[in-house]
Amino acid sequence: MPGSTWASWRNSGPSSGDRIDAPFDGAEDLLQAWTAGLTPDPDLTVSAWADRHRILSLRGANEAGPWRTSRTPYLQELMDALSPRHPAQRVVFMKGSQLGASESGCNWIGYVIHHAPGPMLAVQPSVELAKRFSQQRIDPLIEESPSLREKVAPARSRDSGNTVLSKEFPGGILVLTGANSAVGLRSMPVRYLFLDEVDAYPPSADDEGDPVALAEARTRTFSWRRKVFLASTPTIKGLSRIEREYEASDQRRFFVPCPHCGESQSMTFERLRWQKGQPETAAYVCEACERPIAEHHKTMMLEKGEWRPTAVPVDPLSIGFHLSSLYSPVGWLSWERVAREWELCQSSDEAKRSFINTVLGETWAETGEAPDWLRLYERREDWRIGTVPPGGLFLTAGADVQKDRIEVSVWAWGRGLESWLIDHLVIDGGPGEAATWTRLSVLLGETWPHASGVRLGVARLGIDSGYEAPAVYAWARRQGWGQVLPIKGAEGFNRSAPVSGPTHVDATEGGVRIRRGARLWTVAVATFKSETYRFLRSAAPTGDDPIDRYPAGFIHLPRQVDAEWVKQLVAEQLVTVKTKRGFSRLEWQKLRERNEVLDCRVYARAAAWIAGADRWPERKWRELEAQVAFDTGDEETTATESNAGEKSPTAGKLAAAPRRGRRVFHSSYVS
Repeated sequence: MPGSTWASWRNSGPSSGDRIDAPFDGAEDLLQAWTAGLTPDPDLTVSAWADRHRILSLRGANEAGPWRTSRTPYLQELMDALSPRHPAQRVVFMKGSQLGASESGCNWIGYVIHHAPGPMLAVQPSVELAKRFSQQRIDPLIEESPSLREKVAPARSRDSGNTVLSKEFPGGILVLTGANSAVGLRSMPVRYLFLDEVDAYPPSADDEGDPVALAEARTRTFSWRRKVFLASTPTIKGLSRIEREYEASDQRRFFVPCPHCGESQSMTFERLRWQKGQPETAAYVCEACERPIAEHHKTMMLEKGEWRPTAVPVDPLSIGFHLSSLYSPVGWLSWERVAREWELCQSSDEAKRSFINTVLGETWAETGEAPDWLRLYERREDWRIGTVPPGGLFLTAGADVQKDRIEVSVWAWGRGLESWLIDHLVIDGGPGEAATWTRLSVLLGETWPHASGVRLGVARLGIDSGYEAPAVYAWARRQGWGQVLPIKGAEGFNRSAPVSGPTHVDATEGGVRIRRGARLWTVAVATFKSETYRFLRSAAPTGDDPIDRYPAGFIHLPRQVDAEWVKQLVAEQLVTVKTKRGFSRLEWQKLRERNEVLDCRVYARAAAWIAGADRWPERKWRELEAQVAFDTGDEETTATESNAGEKSPTAGKLAAAPRRGRRVFHSSYVS
């Protein structure tokens, strides 16, 4: 075999730190990898490797320099469970923020590259996040740690095997992908699998199934030698993947001693006490001696802490760790800041949910009970239906297609997603009748008078494609994709991105495939239903001057809507059901047969999200306010552009010509 380096390496046998400098042909490289694979796993643990070799970069860490496990003692046992000789095959970490979880995963990756090479797959919620993780975490990991620079060639070298989503090293390869890519999840067998932020994964990867299950199927080849690490901040109770995995484990919690009495305890938020309005007085109160513990004692408490199982695992090879941000080291997330964030989030369920998830590391229990329809009916307000009150700045509509009619709700939206029902229309006729779609097309040209005197048209119309999808796609193509948005409902909750797309789907018209198909938006309808119920529970201001004092998201209903319409708005409830595998999940179920009003609201809300209302900067809202602040008295349509050149979602729909002729719609819900 050519090359003295290869011969000396072969005769002496490989060691964990050896590097092969001589160039080899394919057969020699294969023999090298095969021989390294037969080498026993090293005794060195992941935490010991990190203390010896890991250098933190300013690009990805707030404390640059050599890694010190003593800074975060609670991570030692977790990282060591990822070492090849530890018996656990699945390691679960349900956690809050500011705890070093991502760096633990990076330490494991570095350990695999350096000491226990093999095929490894790291999965982020999306391919884009995988690229970002590679650039912000993996590249600094390799560049700043000399022992890893020797193993992974620089990306700029020719045929280095080092790309954004793939890092080759002697005896193994690290592949990074997104949970939204089925191709990436089934690309190769792997021994090591790192599933990061699993609660942010989509319900299905390219409609091919659960991304966690697809990824874990890649480890079957390695049987008992495999190692799977699942880490995530939890989300919604009954839907959280990380909660389900943690509950199947031995459910370990970190017990720390009281500096006063020595009693060991797992810290809970209920024991953090402070004077109302004075978060700087926050202290932890011992559950045994009831004495307050100051923040500066935390370092000693963490050093003497220990993990204790609290349950019998369903899977004996699965161990689980739960940690809240109360354990965050001194200088990272203080108890004072935790107390301050809790006080700030009291006015918003959404902010409170974020606190429960990201600070406490616990799941949020959705309140799925339907709001009282009678209370909503009694709080209707005095403005004429078919007109837009002063706070409304742009309109969207939601259309629900039934076999004998299409129902449409038109909603006005203002700052903070405050909304007003402007109209509810019923178009008689099924989707198979051309006249039905003609009438719906007329609606797109309708305008409604604003309190300022201008007239507003529908900026976006979201239409359900679940019934007679080909007819919906055909009509949407004729109208153009800018204003009309075909929608497909998706199961599950997705708070970070409740709408995805658009994607081109196959569609036929008269049996002929249409090039590129239809543009379809996928909507997590459960997310918007929960949001709607949360907004409906908001209390109206009690003062004499309610202007600008309605809570964000408040839903206004005009006096003309009848009881049937209101009942349909709250026609479903969120319930917990058991799957065939015995797991719990949340599901929206009907309380009554008719629920078209709620569906129309969800589609109109999705249209507002697609228009960008959830992400607009302040200047965009000021621009919309300026557009409705005056009446030009002109029958010509006006269109304005934003400062950035981006077309406003209401451009061409503001000062439009008056309505022409008799309307072709009717609704039995409004008078």
